[in-house]
Amino acid sequence: MYYLGIDVAKRKHTAMVVDEQGQVFTRAFSFSNDRAGFGQLLAKIQTLTAAVTVALEATGHYWLALYDYLTSRDYTVLVLNPLQIAAYRRTGIRKRKTDRHDAYWIADFVRIGGGQPCHISQQVILQIRELARFRFRLVEQIGDCKRKIISVLDRVFPEYETLFSNIFIRTSRRLLQEAVTAEEFADFPLDELHSLLSSTSRGRFGLSKAQQIIDTAAQSIGVSFLADAARLELHCLLQQIEFLEAQVADVDAALNTLLQQTEQYLTTIPGIGATTAAAILGEIGNIKRFPSLEKLVAYAGIDPTLYQTGQFEAKVAHMSKRGSPYLRHALWQAASAARQYDPQLKAYYQRRRAEGKAHGVIMGAICRKLLARIYAVLSENRPYVIDQL
Repeated sequence: MYYLGIDVAKRKHTAMVVDEQGQVFTRAFSFSNDRAGFGQLLAKIQTLTAAVTVALEATGHYWLALYDYLTSRDYTVLVLNPLQIAAYRRTGIRKRKTDRHDAYWIADFVRIGGGQPCHISQQVILQIRELARFRFRLVEQIGDCKRKIISVLDRVFPEYETLFSNIFIRTSRRLLQEAVTAEEFADFPLDELHSLLSSTSRGRFGLSKAQQIIDTAAQSIGVSFLADAARLELHCLLQQIEFLEAQVADVDAALNTLLQQTEQYLTTIPGIGATTAAAILGEIGNIKRFPSLEKLVAYAGIDPTLYQTGQFEAKVAHMSKRGSPYLRHALWQAASAARQYDPQLKAYYQRRRAEGKAHGVIMGAICRKLLARIYAVLSENRPYVIDQL
């Protein structure tokens, strides 16, 4: 039996073959990350006189093409978490970190029984994962634009944020297209401001709100000489947000379409909508990858850390946060919704808060409970049934 370890990179990969005793059988060699390079690797593999198990690290997305190439030719390929190899490398006496040494550690890790065959999900699931991650990045960009807008307002009209519960509601955005600095708001004709507020808020804001805005602006400490720069910055940022939000809507529509092509019951769990379900499903993929709930909890990075040495054992355990950040983010969103709309989790949250537990600690526990429900629903391929209180 031979074990082929491949250290994955963007432009080229490095491979090494070891035998059953852990001895180097084929010295490290590099091949390009393209079809010609894959052909060179295949030719090397075909020279081996016994069965071969191929293993590679899940480095970014660079492993996908090679994985697809080898598995389509009926080779067994194990995809390993880089954290596993980093930990195994530390068992060596000498501290060495090169591509060829990494290839050896990958091959030897599999030789001693580490790793399981990778279960790549069907193409629809992979598309869901790609789009859900893309949506995550779009939302991050929107958040960044909003932080920049707040920064601009802090200079030219710092009191503005006190006027609305959320300065990014439709009415406030429309208002900021007409005026930016405190001086401009203070000089805004009352009747025009009243008409603008009333029309954009559908009558929610009236004359009293218009007068409040003008009075607040008149007492503002905002810097007026930054008006021209602030106006341009704000208008550009508002346009970016509008554009990004339209893209998020397009991605949501695509995710809904893909989700309808997949037999899943995640949306039957209170707190999990279509978008969150897509993010969770895309990250978990084939639930058979996780032989137990604890494995899935660790993959999500919501398992507690443990620190103990000698007679000392840490009393406070934090989340490891070493798994998928996308899955962890989706779980947190689901937990935030579930604590409001799921009767059991809402009661649990209120009870723990009354006991003095911190919000973050309770939310972490709710994430764990939700993940247990997710594991059961995916494993048994059935809808979630709400237990009666």
